[in-house]
Amino acid sequence: MELKNKIIVITGAGSGIGRALAVRFHAEGAQKVIAVDINLSNAEETAKMVQGISMMADVAKEDDIARVIEDTEANVGPIDLFCSNAGVGMGENIDSPNSEWQTIWDINVMSHVYAARHLVPRMVARGGGYFLNTSSAAGLLNQIGGAAYGVTKHAAVGFGEWLAIHHKHEGIKVSMLCPQAVRTPMTAIENDAIAAAASNGMIEPEELAETVVQELRKESFVILPHPIVLEYMRNKTNNYDRWIGGMNKLMRKITGLI
Repeated sequence: MELKNKIIVITGAGSGIGRALAVRFHAEGAQKVIAVDINLSNAEETAKMVQGISMMADVAKEDDIARVIEDTEANVGPIDLFCSNAGVGMGENIDSPNSEWQTIWDINVMSHVYAARHLVPRMVARGGGYFLNTSSAAGLLNQIGGAAYGVTKHAAVGFGEWLAIHHKHEGIKVSMLCPQAVRTPMTAIENDAIAAAASNGMIEPEELAETVVQELRKESFVILPHPIVLEYMRNKTNNYDRWIGGMNKLMRKITGLI
């Protein structure tokens, strides 16, 4: 996919990965970038940077996503690329409150479902469209700490696979963005999950955005800003038991048990 002259919606665009994508897509000549965030002032700041449009939305609410899609298509034009990027990290372990598990599920998984539910029929009717869904390397490899994060990011990858399998022949393209640690507000805190994700170094959002542009051009399903994740995936599938043992050892090292 070439981004020039495309109408692009990005959720979670108020900072971090979302803002970096907006800036990079604008540099590629996107026709219009719609910066969506639960924090409207942050979305407005991003929109000013890219001569775009800002919208406020809570992606955990289907009505908010439906409104973003409807307003964009009515007032700007047909959406070429929908970047379901907003995400959160909570639910550190199995004892975390059910409310935390439900919140992270709604944001990290259901937001992707809502976007597809309201946009796929429109895209199919006009010959196709593209979804870039932000997951994480945790969606492929799981997570030290961050129980709900690892689970929901796995589910996000699963939904992306389902979406591609069922709609590829109708012109629907899907890419799953699966980075390890990226320097964003989410990684500014110190915990076991961040320590594990950053074990191979932390990249800048701008580096990630450059990789995304190149991989969208190739229409890759999995986008890996940290190439070593591919090696880890192969190790996992080659010998699952050994991989579990290695991850358990890493967990014990990070948490100070060894």
